[in-house]
Amino acid sequence: MGITDYTTLSRQQGLMREMRMIANNIANSATTGYRQQGLIFSEYVRSTDLAGSVSMSAAHVRNSSFAQGTLTRTGGQFDLAIEGDGFFLIQSPQGERLTRDGAFTVSATGDLVTQDGYPVLDAGGAPVFIPPDASDLAVAQDGTLSSNGRPLGQVGIVQPLDPLGLVREGGVMFRADDGVGPAENPRVMQGFVESSNVDPILQIARMIEVQRAYEMGQNFLQREDERVRAAIKAFIK
Repeated sequence: MGITDYTTLSRQQGLMREMRMIANNIANSATTGYRQQGLIFSEYVRSTDLAGSVSMSAAHVRNSSFAQGTLTRTGGQFDLAIEGDGFFLIQSPQGERLTRDGAFTVSATGDLVTQDGYPVLDAGGAPVFIPPDASDLAVAQDGTLSSNGRPLGQVGIVQPLDPLGLVREGGVMFRADDGVGPAENPRVMQGFVESSNVDPILQIARMIEVQRAYEMGQNFLQREDERVRAAIKAFIK
């Protein structure tokens, strides 16, 4: 296998990874709070003993788009959405995590939880408790919960100290290894959820581009293989 084969295969591997990522984005285009994923291609250049250099592509770095998704009205008193920056703070079995999925409910013990049953935390890291006798629950734009004018607590709206350091865990959860801080001027909307920020049309268009690029690479490898075989047969004769 020659250098041209290795460089083409490295490109093919990256395109295959991007194809799987695009398919996952499209599959989650209706998932509440889902953040679109992308793949960053980089070029690796190395000089050779011969004249010139060899250039190979690599696609191992993933990034997530944190563009605002559409806010959809549900009317649910426990459905919350964040307009602008910020994340809800939740307690998963692996530790504190961030999410934009605000389709919450109340557990049998009275805790405000996610659809997976993970407790929603307040700014101090304690579970948000909803008393069983609470009625007419209202949520202010800063996340403060109240019932008939009586404050119950405040949903924690946080911001990662290093947004680029967020690590995706699962479909809608992120881990902030560098820590979090309070979000500035959060705006919480009660009775709304944030839709996925995936644009299915653009993703399908990109999928077609990637598929065509992959087919071009396959055709090149096939022609290169035929050329090498022909050269070997000519040499043997």
